Order: sequence, then structure tokens, then C-alpha cells
Amino acid sequence: MMKGDLLIPSLIERAEKFFPKKEVISRTGSGVQRFTYGEIGRRTRQLADKLTQFGIPRGGRVGTLAWNHHRHLELYFALPGIGAVVHTINIRLSPEHIVYIINHAEDEMIFVDEDVFPLVEAVYDKLKTVKAFVVMTDGELPDTKVPNVYSYEEWIKDGDPSFQYPDDLTEDMPAGMCFTSATTGNPKGVVYTHRSTVLHSMGLSMADSVALSEYDTIMPVVPMFHVNAWGMPYASTMLGTNQVMPGPRFTPEILAGFIESEKVTITAGVPTIWMALLKELEAKSYDVSSLRAVVCGGSAAPMGMIKTFEQTYNVPFLHAYGMTETSPLATVSRLKSYELDLPEEERFKKRAKQGILVPGLEMKVVGGGGEVAWNDEDMGELLLRGPWIADDYYKDDRGEEAFVDGWLHTGDVCTVDEEGVIKIVDRTKDLIKSGGEWISSVDLENALMAHEAVFEASVVSIPDPEWQERPVACVVLHEGKMSTKEEILDFLRPQFAKWWLPDDVIFMEEIPKTSVGKFLKRALRDQVKAHYEKQ
Repeated sequence: MMKGDLLIPSLIERAEKFFPKKEVISRTGSGVQRFTYGEIGRRTRQLADKLTQFGIPRGGRVGTLAWNHHRHLELYFALPGIGAVVHTINIRLSPEHIVYIINHAEDEMIFVDEDVFPLVEAVYDKLKTVKAFVVMTDGELPDTKVPNVYSYEEWIKDGDPSFQYPDDLTEDMPAGMCFTSATTGNPKGVVYTHRSTVLHSMGLSMADSVALSEYDTIMPVVPMFHVNAWGMPYASTMLGTNQVMPGPRFTPEILAGFIESEKVTITAGVPTIWMALLKELEAKSYDVSSLRAVVCGGSAAPMGMIKTFEQTYNVPFLHAYGMTETSPLATVSRLKSYELDLPEEERFKKRAKQGILVPGLEMKVVGGGGEVAWNDEDMGELLLRGPWIADDYYKDDRGEEAFVDGWLHTGDVCTVDEEGVIKIVDRTKDLIKSGGEWISSVDLENALMAHEAVFEASVVSIPDPEWQERPVACVVLHEGKMSTKEEILDFLRPQFAKWWLPDDVIFMEEIPKTSVGKFLKRALRDQVKAHYEKQ
């Protein structure tokens, strides 16, 4: 058979050649702009030429501090296209972590959105390797004391639109870099290769995976700085899929408006996004009938939310699982053909799990006594390996704990049923051990969020002199709704063993979250501790 490298430039070249009329709809600070893949291809070549002229070397890292829009997409392809690395930086991290990430990656340039530029101004003198900053704006450059600042549009306009990507790139070259969101310690860097990115794009395209195709119009709500928007911009470009990019500081109203106006067929984000969208759909009337899938990942989706999308709005809900180290797609929850006739409640219960492994990957679930039985009860840590699974962290010895004997130890505890369907029970550090038995905070949280008055809920442990640890529920109520501790516990009582029930229910205005919308349990534990110290 012929040998050929799997390279990222081939993805955009395919879009240019076969889908030049398909569109990227991009919301920026000045409004909504529309570009064909033909135009995106030419602009990306201009950008690649300018990066080459600037002297970005093979393997050189270039950072982005940006939202989801067409310029960010162009960087996704121009940098790997010249053999460099696109380093997407989470703009919601603390300034200290952003400085650490840029210095650790040794970024040579930073491309930054205009509304994020003040963050750069506050820390630019601490960045050791950055030679220039390019502001991605539709208008004039901001007045600034930062040296070597350029306007994106002015910078690329004399680049060569017929620039040819070098033909000596290899598939094992680094192409992308993303750092974990760091709930403890400094963020850890994960490097993606051309090969891993192309194979991951193919994984997203499989019919029994996300089934992304040219017929779709996709709106990735998950940020492009978070695991490459789950790889969807790469896969969508490869397939010629219309892309709707919601841009800076979007609102549920903006998302719902795009779904209606652009006939979005598939969208992807974390549960907190979909909770907010449901509130918008309940408040106003929108046509969302074009949606064939809402993809949800990042953390477990409450059963009640899944039911609302499907039963109230007739929108299919697709649960998936992954992490920065897995590019991120690892599992997708779909019913098998012979499960379609199961009772409705059983179908929902199965689809609320994280699903089965995507083809191309391997898994083990390992407990104290080795691999666990597939009985939907025994718990163990999920281990993964495959061509788009990381094998180390970038210049970080913490990889010795996560990558052992060729397997990624995810830190997620799960069960597996007889059909091979994974259910994430908890993070290893978030499981609650009470009286020698394990309690899943995730199961309790999902049950709590099925209560009609509950908007958000998170469960953490508190020390207990008799039982070692006991669960406490932290609850945010829907606006205008009322409930009590007794009502909440009565709601849970039929669903769990008595010893699983939280010892207390604390009502809060907001639950702290990470930069990518997950519950930040470390901060929540501190709040709960402070709550009891005041009593």
C-alpha cells in the first residue's frame, strides 16, 4: 500500500478544493461576518506566508488568546501548515497561570483578541520569549505601551494568497498545544501531532460517533482555547461543514438566535451552557427544529436536562466524554440497534452515561484487584490508549503519575455495564468514602438537578469522626423557585440508600466553576468549610 503522512494542511486544502462555497459564519466585536472556505483558504495562506517571513521556525510555538471566530480558525491551519505549533491559551485562567503557560511553552508570538488585550498589557513585561503581539480586530489598534504590536488584517494583507505549504512536513511533528485548566498546581501542557489531529477528526466523523458531515451546520460553543473546541473546527473544515462561530462573550440569546437564523444542526458545549440555553428557550420562542444533536461533555449532564431537550424541544442529546489528554473524544453515548425498543426511562438512563469507546481507542477499568467486572457496579479507574491519546506532558515530570506502561490513567472512576457502556462515577479525588463504602458525588448531583426547583447542584464531602466522610449538597435554586432542606432530601430518599443521603443541604447563590464551566470543588470545599466554621 502507498505510504502517506496524515497532515493538517490537507484538511483545509480539501475544503478549498471541494467545498469552496461552504461558509464560516463568524461573530466578532464588530458584528457577524461570512466567509467561504475559498476565502478562508486564501487568508490562511496569506497568514502562513507572513508567519514564515517573520521567522517562526519548525516546532516554534505561537500563542492565541482568543474567542471562537474566523481569524482563530485561520491560525489553526496556518501554524501547523508551516510546521509550527498553535498554542491555544485559556483566557479565563488567572494572569499568573497565563504567564506560566506562555513562558513554559516559550511562545514566540501572541495573537490576541482586542477585548482580551488588556490582559496582555498587564503581564507583557513578564513574558520571556514573546517577540511580537498581533491584535485580532476589525478596527484600529488600541493605544498601548506594549512594544511590537500589529493589526491582524494589516499584517496579513501583503502575505501571498497562493503560498504553498511545505511538502516535507511529517505526521509526527507537533501541531497543537493545550494546557489543562489546573484545579491544583500549575497547568500541564499536552502536545497534539498532525497525525493525532487528523485521526481525531476522522473519529468525530464516524456514524456511530458524533457523525459530523458536510450536510451539517455546526456551532461549537466550547471555546477554541479548550482542547481545540473538542477538535470540531478541524473535522468541520475537513468535511466542508458550515461553521457558526459565536465569538466573544456570547449570551444564551445569541446562541439561540444563531440556531434559528443559521439552521444549526449540531452544537457542542458543557452542561452549564445548555442549562442557560434552556432558560432562554423557556423565556422566549425560538425555532430550534434544525438541531439534530446537542453534544455535551466536560461533566455529566443531568437526566432532567436531557429529558427537557428531547421531550420538550424534540432535540436529540448526545453525551460524550473526554479530556485534554484525549484530544478529547474518547466515548460517545448512543443506544445500540437492539436497545431502541427499551422502555423510555431505561433508554434515558443508558444515554445519560458516558457511552462506549470510540473506534481506534483501547480501554481498561482497573480497581484494587485488577480489571473490574462489566456488571455496572464494580468501580475502577478508567485507563485509555490510542493514536490521539497523549503519552506525556510537555516538559513536566508529573507525567510519570498519569502515563504508566503505555496507558493514560485518567483519574476518573467509572463502572462498565455488560454492553461496555461507561458511566463516570467521579474523579478519584472527589469520591466520598463513608463507613468504608464509596458514594458517588456525580450520581447525587444528577439526581438533585432533576428536582424542579434546582438549577445547579454540587456535592462535596466533609470530615466525620464516625464515618470518615459524609456528603453535603450545595444547591442553587431556579430564580423565583423555593425549596427546603427537607424537601430536597425527601426527593432523594427513594433513589438512594439511606447512608448515601447528604447530611446537609446548603443553599447558595452560585457554585464556583473552573475556567471551562466545570464545578470547582476545591473552592466549593473551602466555602463549605467556612460555612460550618461560622456556625
